[in-house]
Amino acid sequence: MNEKTSNALTWIVGMLNGNNIPYRVGGGAATFLYGSGRDVNDIDISISGEYFSTLIPLVKEYITAGPNQKKNKKWDCVTLSLTYHGQEIDLTDVNTLLMKSSFDDTWIKNKEIYEKWPDIKKDLGNNILVTLMHPKVLLEYKQHLNGEHQKFDRDYLEKIIRTGSY
Repeated sequence: MNEKTSNALTWIVGMLNGNNIPYRVGGGAATFLYGSGRDVNDIDISISGEYFSTLIPLVKEYITAGPNQKKNKKWDCVTLSLTYHGQEIDLTDVNTLLMKSSFDDTWIKNKEIYEKWPDIKKDLGNNILVTLMHPKVLLEYKQHLNGEHQKFDRDYLEKIIRTGSY
């Protein structure tokens, strides 16, 4: 993980942990932390929207959008977007998060996927624990997304699930 992404992840995770805000890191950042080695574009974090009011005063100088409803061909959710020293961080309200399946155009409630498997804690060093989506959760929701980077992540996640090396 490059220094910019590592610093941003350490900052936001420290803030979330320090304020007892439950969260889970997902997407490419979580897959990277499981060892994929693929460059991270942004840091995707799911939290309950009820914590936005606690978080906003702490991150206000880094807010680039939201919290507001984001709806496009792929997502329908409430998000709060930050940029911390050049690194994008997207905090999404898990209670509103819907994703359109690339298989049949149905809308999927991501929260139902997240609840199937327990989150996993990983040590970032310096006594900082990060909460990650379980690899099986990542794989299940990434199966509904298109793109070469999604395929790379799926292949990697399938391998570590098969070997139990997460």
